[in-house]
Amino acid sequence: MDLSVKQALAKWPNVPAVYGWLSLDERGRWHIHEQGDATAGGRGDPITNPQILAFIGRNYVADELGRWYFQNGPQRVYVRLDAAPYVLRRADTGQGLITHTDVAVKTIAGWWLDDTGRLYAQTDVGGGLIDGRDLASILDQLRVMPGETALLEALGDENSPPDAIWQVNHAAYPGTVPLHNGATAKDIKQQLDFIANPVPE
Repeated sequence: MDLSVKQALAKWPNVPAVYGWLSLDERGRWHIHEQGDATAGGRGDPITNPQILAFIGRNYVADELGRWYFQNGPQRVYVRLDAAPYVLRRADTGQGLITHTDVAVKTIAGWWLDDTGRLYAQTDVGGGLIDGRDLASILDQLRVMPGETALLEALGDENSPPDAIWQVNHAAYPGTVPLHNGATAKDIKQQLDFIANPVPE
């Protein structure tokens, strides 16, 4: 978190939080909701200014309840998540993953493939959805252990149960972790421990 933000929090510790003004879509794009309608499903307008995007990314965290927010000076701006707290893509090096806020993923504790074909990961920085543009290449990198069977091959096996749990390996991360197939949207929120649409208590 930026030093200026920490200083603002110390100076004004009791500024009320706001809801409905910011959302994160499935491609990792921030949207501002000038009508405050994010919690009601409003589309909002994309934020494109690089300095603002970097500022949001540096000051984006979660509270103890799993609600993600942008700390805008002394004020929390809670975020509607259209998919997950992070959107993950392949790092430019081709090895490992990076978040939509440009934070490198160091560890992965598990994977979830939902019933619509989207892939999620629980990482050291939080839960994330694999960007659809990188989905095929990430799936291609996952190997079912033991034996290093390609995950795509395992998924294509007609004898594989639709809710299978495999131990998989990704070359950029040590060891094997579970991959849960056929997860629902509710499963994803519970397993990745986040609240998709925070509202005032």
